[in-house]
Amino acid sequence: MAAETAARRIDLPAGTIEGRAADGVAVFRGVPYAAAPFGENRFRAPQPVEPWDGIRDATVFGATSPQTPYPGPLGAILPTSEIAGTDILNLAVWAPDEDPAGSHPVFVWIHGGGLTRGANSLDAYDGTRFAEQGVIVVAVNYRLGAEGFSVLDDAPRNLGLADLRAALEWVRENIAAFGGDPADVTVGGQSAGGALTAALLAMPDAETLFARAIVQSGPLDAQPESEARRVTDAMAKHLGIAATREAFAAVTPERLLEAQEHVLAGGSPLTSGPSFTLTIGGELVPENPRDALRSGVSANLPLLIGTTTEEYRLWFVPTGRLRKISKLMLLGARVAKRMPSSLVAAFRDARPGARPGEILGAIVTELILRAPAQDVADGRLTEDAATWLYEFAWRSPVESADGDVLGAAHAVEIPFVFDNAETTDAAPLVGEVPPRSLARSMHASWLTFIRSGRADWAEWDATRPVRVFDGADDPIALAPRDDERRALLKWEAGRGAASGTSRGAAEVPA
Repeated sequence: MAAETAARRIDLPAGTIEGRAADGVAVFRGVPYAAAPFGENRFRAPQPVEPWDGIRDATVFGATSPQTPYPGPLGAILPTSEIAGTDILNLAVWAPDEDPAGSHPVFVWIHGGGLTRGANSLDAYDGTRFAEQGVIVVAVNYRLGAEGFSVLDDAPRNLGLADLRAALEWVRENIAAFGGDPADVTVGGQSAGGALTAALLAMPDAETLFARAIVQSGPLDAQPESEARRVTDAMAKHLGIAATREAFAAVTPERLLEAQEHVLAGGSPLTSGPSFTLTIGGELVPENPRDALRSGVSANLPLLIGTTTEEYRLWFVPTGRLRKISKLMLLGARVAKRMPSSLVAAFRDARPGARPGEILGAIVTELILRAPAQDVADGRLTEDAATWLYEFAWRSPVESADGDVLGAAHAVEIPFVFDNAETTDAAPLVGEVPPRSLARSMHASWLTFIRSGRADWAEWDATRPVRVFDGADDPIALAPRDDERRALLKWEAGRGAASGTSRGAAEVPA
């Protein structure tokens, strides 16, 4: 039987909104935090919300940024939410349904999706469990793809990141009306959302917007403009237009999305080809976030950061790429990237019987996500900054068409963080019978950090403690796979010094 719901109204400076409440949780959806970024506002910094008269319906999710579903088998694992409309700069709020004079901690969630997909309306991000336990969740929509991360000659860079900053400013000014404490805000995100969280944390004035951060499987490296504009230039060439604000704004969002999909076809966060990325330069990303955080920027803000054990399997297993990567392809990748044979041997020796695709995937997981996270933690340690590391190791039993399991892949931890793992919508990612104890454990750890600014395991220090969420006893591992990390960081440092480029993603055979 569905729970009975009741209307809940909140007066905001821009106008009154009406959401719904049930079972002690009030939910407000489609709440605008900035003006629609189309028409004269297209490819401009986010503009203030236009006030409205009367009562604005906040019972349904707001419009999503233009996007397409994930292609092929990935689409069965990672759903897409497409809601038409122009007011895409909106957020959803889950709050305890009580006197709004309360002062609850706030968790601002930034969804992932490779900077091209995702929305706050996905069931995986439902904040009910947090709200039931006294934490307000704010899930934010922001500009994606060409609308949010084009590098145009006469337009601001990193517009999607600018949207998130505007959303945090909205939270600071408005969350008290929902019962939240504007001085007790945690920002967190996964994948691209983790990368954006890291960039926000790397802003010199981050402490004016939030008190702590959570980065889940987020790439920490932005790119110089020459690299970041590859997608924009390719789209401009495909469309036969100049890479300028005027020219791109003259193209409909639908046509721009078609061009975007043409240029990005066949790529992924781990494979070769152009992809959207944050651009180094300007007020929002004055330097590479990884370098900024390592050097002590926002050292006064606690950070919880980590990865899954087998990030690569999200892109390698459903697509069948895991079986397609041969010994010859692994050798080719090693030679092309000038990896020493000793580096590959270190990963192979630690994984007896592993296939070439698993070896290559483990190397790329380390290079793009795990080693950078520990690199930042090491840098923050010298600044006496509070940092906690985790690794999600539970292996999802979901099988691909050829019988490979998804394992501890990218994104598998999300339903456990939100304690939504037992829902029907989570089953394609975690299976029909996910461990209840793991959801309780991980959700409780996130709650502890959000409430107190401290995790419930040992803080990062010279012993390199990592909390391992494995669904069994969730142990603390000390310096896991440290030999691999050191070997890879040594190679990566030499590669960067030789090329003179910023550290970033490796390329894997398609």
